[in-house]
Amino acid sequence: MAEGSGDVTEAAGVNGAAGPDHGVPDTGYAEEDGRLTLRERKKLRTRQRISGEATLLFVERGFDNVTVAEVARAAEVSTMTVFNYFPRKEDLFLDRIPEGQELVTRAVRERAAGETPLDALRRLAFGLLEQRHPLGGVGEGFPYFWRTVLDSPALRARAREAVEELEDTLAGLLAEAAEAGRKAGPGDGPVAGGRRQDVRLAAALIVAAYRAAYAGAAARQLEGDPAEGVAVEQESVLHRTFDALARALPDGG
Repeated sequence: MAEGSGDVTEAAGVNGAAGPDHGVPDTGYAEEDGRLTLRERKKLRTRQRISGEATLLFVERGFDNVTVAEVARAAEVSTMTVFNYFPRKEDLFLDRIPEGQELVTRAVRERAAGETPLDALRRLAFGLLEQRHPLGGVGEGFPYFWRTVLDSPALRARAREAVEELEDTLAGLLAEAAEAGRKAGPGDGPVAGGRRQDVRLAAALIVAAYRAAYAGAAARQLEGDPAEGVAVEQESVLHRTFDALARALPDGG
């Protein structure tokens, strides 16, 4: 198994959280989220239990050596229930993909007046790092996750797909923001003219830049660097990354 930054890039952006009890990924959204109904919280607990059991099995035995039926038995649910929550086996482990999409969408759509989409994404990135959120890329126990991904061609392929999906989502959000900017007045759009090619390029640059920064932090932790030391350096990396993006994108993003 290669552990260089090039391999880590394939897994960048979609990982589980480091659980305090096992030193391996925990999963899912925060149950205390006030926006969730009682039914939604129950479904969330079931989703977390399934993904949590799957994560333990995958980390211990390898993703490709565990069946969905074994995950179902460990979580005490039917195989059909597993697929109701996770249409693909890979999403049992890369279960933060929907959360990443939601966080990016909320950051752009709910940004403050006068804040550019890029500034909103910068704020999100630093917030995730400060929280030691799994999508921030730095935390105790995260190497267990990355090693499991790097050992599985199927997980690496799904991670690449997830990055492409995020790029598509962000392009749509930038186009949406550009349209709102045009209505607000000339020159207010976050991407010059809001043309389709402009927003596609902007989204590709932003996702690639963040993935590269994330992959660098992941590679250092795989090499044994302490998470807290990596986090300190990662703040500087993120500043440089978003400053470069601001210079590269029309109207500063």
